[in-house]
Amino acid sequence: MNNPDTERPRPGAAILRTALRRNVGAMIAGTVLMGLYQAAETAFPIALGLIVEHTMQDRSLGSLGISIGSLAVIITTVSLSWRFGMRVLQKANTTEAHRWRVRVAACGLQPVARDVDLKSGEILSIATEDADQTADIIEVVPLLISSLVAVAVAAVALSLADLRLGLLVIVGTVAILSVLAVMSKRIGASTQEQQARVARAGAKVADLIIGLRPLHGFGGNHAAFGSYRRVSTDAKRQAITVARVNGVYAGTALALNAVLAAAVSLTAGWLAFEGRITIGELVMAVGLAQFIMEPLKMFSEMPKYVMIARASAERMALVLTARPVTTPGPERPEPGGELEVDGVRHGALQGATFTVTAGEFVAIAAYQPRAAADLAAVLAVNIAPHAYEGVVRVGGREIADLSIESVREHLLVNPYDGEIFAGTLRTNIDPSGTGRTIEAAVEASMLTDVVALHREGLDYAIRDRGANLSGGQRQRLSLARALAADADVLVLHDPTTAVDAVTEQLIARNVAKLRRGRTTLVLTSSPALLDAADRVLVLDEGVITAEDTHRNLLAGDEAYCRAVAR
Repeated sequence: MNNPDTERPRPGAAILRTALRRNVGAMIAGTVLMGLYQAAETAFPIALGLIVEHTMQDRSLGSLGISIGSLAVIITTVSLSWRFGMRVLQKANTTEAHRWRVRVAACGLQPVARDVDLKSGEILSIATEDADQTADIIEVVPLLISSLVAVAVAAVALSLADLRLGLLVIVGTVAILSVLAVMSKRIGASTQEQQARVARAGAKVADLIIGLRPLHGFGGNHAAFGSYRRVSTDAKRQAITVARVNGVYAGTALALNAVLAAAVSLTAGWLAFEGRITIGELVMAVGLAQFIMEPLKMFSEMPKYVMIARASAERMALVLTARPVTTPGPERPEPGGELEVDGVRHGALQGATFTVTAGEFVAIAAYQPRAAADLAAVLAVNIAPHAYEGVVRVGGREIADLSIESVREHLLVNPYDGEIFAGTLRTNIDPSGTGRTIEAAVEASMLTDVVALHREGLDYAIRDRGANLSGGQRQRLSLARALAADADVLVLHDPTTAVDAVTEQLIARNVAKLRRGRTTLVLTSSPALLDAADRVLVLDEGVITAEDTHRNLLAGDEAYCRAVAR
């Protein structure tokens, strides 16, 4: 059963309400404990004033002992309430941040892409930093209430000594918060812009790391670095702006709090001088004036943190409320594995039409690489069916009528730039952990030398993006993963561009053998793979212009010979 909290759209305010609602119990417990902490902290200067008052009157060791015992109880209460209060709140904060990280990641990993104009690096920033800052609202509210408790206790205690002192604290607190509430809006807007620019910088560097090898290959690394430097400089300037605004806010808050504390101390001194309050009440008032700066500081910072949490929640809403690019149907493909493309027009495709029957191994030689990439995107359902003309059928059913889960189970499109994840060779080949066809996939993809090279074998550790593998090893690992999935229909896009000719011949022979009886489509210009296919389709100018075996096309089609011969 789906949780309605994770299904309905949520703008930033709704996300914050959801976070608060899910943690009501922890927040109540945390508020009680932190309120007790603040009350005990406030009680300390009050107790000191009473001690001075009664000690001067009684001048007895018994009164002194009771006073010391009272202070010990207060100090113990302060220590334990803070410790357990923060433990409860931080556990709830961490758990809530985890929930939002998982939710954002789930949106990014759903089979149907969402219509959101964000790069992977920006989504990563939202799933980490923004999720953490949104969850901070769980600590902010209890700390805000507990600070209010401290101010209220101090105001009541001072009012009992003299009503003017209590009113001064109340009026001063309202004035301080009114000023800071206005300033906090600027912080929220500036922080949201900073987070967006930092996320764009993160996305840029992620793109550059992915393309580092080709950039070095054609000497574009310096221009790429300049592009990143400009994006990062924008982020730096906005960060400086945010730091400046935060500095003004913190300085203003500290100055206003100090003015209020000084006003309370001076007023108490004047009242004591006039004989309107006692020496003990003066000690209490001065102590509270000094102490009250801490809860006032915390209290005055809360609007800033609320605005930051709101800004982060708004950024999360960009992902969580984005609609899927397509609405999948309810049907499932018929068993068998037939793949049909009928008059598809998208990008470089200008009405491509062909059929791969069940169990057939077909290769497509695309004279324009862009056409092959567009065809792979359409078959992978990275392009919504309503976004192109024509029809794609899998197992006799149109893709638009199929559930995306059934398409993914039935049809696998392995891109030429398949990602390699941090983990091991085994977890990259078999992410689900079924382990049924790993050995056969390793042999077919010629990954056996990589496995044999390391003592750990398939448990050899792989770094993020396969940083400790060569380009050819990464490509063969990606191919092994695709073969191990054992899909009814497998589409491979340029699976051997980074391997040598001998290895390519062996891979072509092995893939044809392993996939015998299973529907396989390969988009490639590799002579070895083209020769291993049952038949070859020529994709030129976005349409299928020829169809035959590789050898017949070589013998009778001069354009084909020029395009694929090496």
